Parts: sequence; structure tokens; C-alpha cells
Amino acid sequence: MTVLAISKDPTARTVTLDAEFEASANRVWRLWADPRQLERWWGPPTYPATVDAHDLRPGGRVEYHMTGPEGDQPRGYWEVNEVEPPHRLVFRDGFANEDGTPNAEFPMTTARVTIEELGGGKTRMSIRSTFPSAEAMEQLAAMGMEEGLRQAVGQLDAILAEDRVGTRS
Repeated sequence: MTVLAISKDPTARTVTLDAEFEASANRVWRLWADPRQLERWWGPPTYPATVDAHDLRPGGRVEYHMTGPEGDQPRGYWEVNEVEPPHRLVFRDGFANEDGTPNAEFPMTTARVTIEELGGGKTRMSIRSTFPSAEAMEQLAAMGMEEGLRQAVGQLDAILAEDRVGTRS
């Protein structure tokens, strides 16, 4: 199983997902750095993502929308703060209105992604989301953020397995 644990710390206002993969750190990094790969997993299976803009550098912006089973298309964006391939990515994640402007009805979170090669062909990835307040944390939890993140990251094994199949043929 890809996802090892999701831990919630209400005092620190954080949710942390830890996952492990049979892949190099460089390969796991490409899941974030390549917009076509990112959109294959960033949304949970019932809300697949489409990446509309992808500028993964400090000061850059990533824009995306997800398409729900009823055809709804919630939008989101990242304001990229730090990029240290293949080990670290920090961005502020927010909801957007249809025109791409920030949707102030929902809080922004700060996501810190760390990717660490463990040896033996394994890599650990952690995504730590920090919320501006306990209320913001509860608002996003009520929307299913934790389970959505678990489902989204849970899709990575299948993407990475395609590489292993491709190297055998």
C-alpha cells in the first residue's frame, strides 16, 4: 500500500500524509513536475484533475480544476514558494473561482512536500498541510480533504508500476 499513514495534529493545525514507493526520488519528483502526470493523480478517482497552468518554480503558479461525477468543476491553484528538485516543494494551496481568482470562502493551506530516497529502490514522500486556524482545518476536514488526499496519493502506485512494466519489455 502506498499510503503508510495520515496523522492529524489539531494543536499544530497540520495533517501529514506519509507514503512509500518503489521508485527513485527523481521518479517521484516527476509526478509533481510533469503536469500530465500530476493530473493523473492530484484529484481523487471520483474528481480527476486537469492541470490548466503549471509553473513549478518559486513565485510560479499551478492552476487546475477537478471534474466531479455530476459534472461540477471546482477549481484550485498553488502559489509556489520553494522548489528543490527532487527533494522539496512548498506551496500555498487555495480554491479558485471560475475566473481563476482566489475564492475567499475557503481557507488556503500551506503544503510541504518532502521526498527522501530510502535505498533499495524505495522512496518516502510526506505531504504536510498546515492550516491558518483550527476552524479552517475543520472546514476542510468536513469537505473530505483527508480521504481525498489518501485516494489521490493511492493512485501513484499504478502510475509508477507502468515504468516497471515498460522496462521489462
